[in-house]
Amino acid sequence: MGFSYNISAMKKEAPLAFRVPPDLKGNLEEIAKREARSVSQICVILLTLGIEAYKKEGTKYLQRFLAQRKLKDSE
Repeated sequence: MGFSYNISAMKKEAPLAFRVPPDLKGNLEEIAKREARSVSQICVILLTLGIEAYKKEGTKYLQRFLAQRKLKDSE
């Protein structure tokens, strides 16, 4: 069973708020505009895709990302 892109079918019952770096917010806003969706909808899609990838790959999924960030930050 895969991810459904039908956002209207997703119930919105659990609020979630957190701070993100300004460049990440800007990227989310650009994607939302390009896709004619709200930033919230884009966040739900990207979080869902990330969770599905994590379920398939486990901790290796996060470790790969963290290693890339560490390399980028050290440059």
